[in-house]
Amino acid sequence: MKISIASDHAGFEQKQQLVDYLVSRGHDVADRGPDNDDRVDYPDYAALVARDVAEGRAERGVLVCGTGIGMAMAAGKVPGIRAANIVDAEFAVLCREHNDANVIALSGRFVDLKVNERILDAFLSTDFGGGRHAGRVAKIMELD
Repeated sequence: MKISIASDHAGFEQKQQLVDYLVSRGHDVADRGPDNDDRVDYPDYAALVARDVAEGRAERGVLVCGTGIGMAMAAGKVPGIRAANIVDAEFAVLCREHNDANVIALSGRFVDLKVNERILDAFLSTDFGGGRHAGRVAKIMELD
C-alpha cells in the first residue's frame, strides 16, 4: 500500500521508526518530513500528508505528533480527508470499519512504539464496512 507519513518535532523519533516498520511490512512509504527534530508547526506537515491522500498520491496517511490531536484536526480540514486520532488498535479497526478513515494521527509522546505499530497494522488491514455506515460517511463528506 502507498502510505504518506509525516510528523512534527514531538513525533519525529517515532515517525522514523514507523517508516522503517512500514517498509519492513512491504508498504511503499513517502516520508513527507521533517528531516530532524527541530521545532516545526504540525499543520504544515499534516497538510502535506492529507493532500497526498486527497489527491490520490497515497492510499492512506499517517501523522505523528505529541498527542496526535493537532495533526488530526489539521488534516481533517483538507476536503476528502477523514482523519482520526487513535490511541489503541481496537479504535483503529473501528475508525476504518465505521468511518472509512483515510488518515490516522498517532501520539509519539504518550503511546509506546509497539502499540503504535499494532495500531498501524489494524488501520492498514481493516476494510471499510460499508452497509449502514456508508450513508453516514456520505453525510460526513457532504460537510466538506
